[in-house]
Amino acid sequence: MSDSLHELVDRCLAGEQAAMVQFVDRFQGQIFGLCYRMLGHRQDAEDMAQESFVRALRSLSHWDRTRDLIPWLLAIAGNRCRSLLAIRRRRPHTGPLAEQLADESPADDSARHLGEEVERALANVRTEYRQAFLQFHEQELSYQEIAVALNCPLGTVKTWVHRARREIIDQLRKREVLAEVPHAMRRI
Repeated sequence: MSDSLHELVDRCLAGEQAAMVQFVDRFQGQIFGLCYRMLGHRQDAEDMAQESFVRALRSLSHWDRTRDLIPWLLAIAGNRCRSLLAIRRRRPHTGPLAEQLADESPADDSARHLGEEVERALANVRTEYRQAFLQFHEQELSYQEIAVALNCPLGTVKTWVHRARREIIDQLRKREVLAEVPHAMRRI
């Protein structure tokens, strides 16, 4: 951990507004990215990222300085997103569902199309699996860092990442985005 980060944290704890702005600026891309990928809605992601920073800044004195800061921040953001997703599940749906338009893009947009399909599949993966998957693949955290961030055993994190991959691939196969692979070759 760099001395400059510790100095920034100390300045935040002292109530220095400029330091708090610098703190948010330094980590907002990673926090917003996780929130957006978990929630799939820009406004909700912005709200949860903001709530995450408010909570982190209020709790900064509880951060263990012997550990990396990013997993701690990502855990806070992930928890905020999970709370919102739980509220969404309990809330009755009141409006008509938006129809998904068929993708009529040319063949040279196949990479973009695949990306959209992966996003769609990822949105249907269980929240815990999705959070572990995103922290591993997008935030490039180690399994150990994710275990600390999510406050769960290392083996659980490995299982969640594996199950997320498996579910994404299964959904892509069902949607015929990926070709079916012979059973003997299915190793993930």
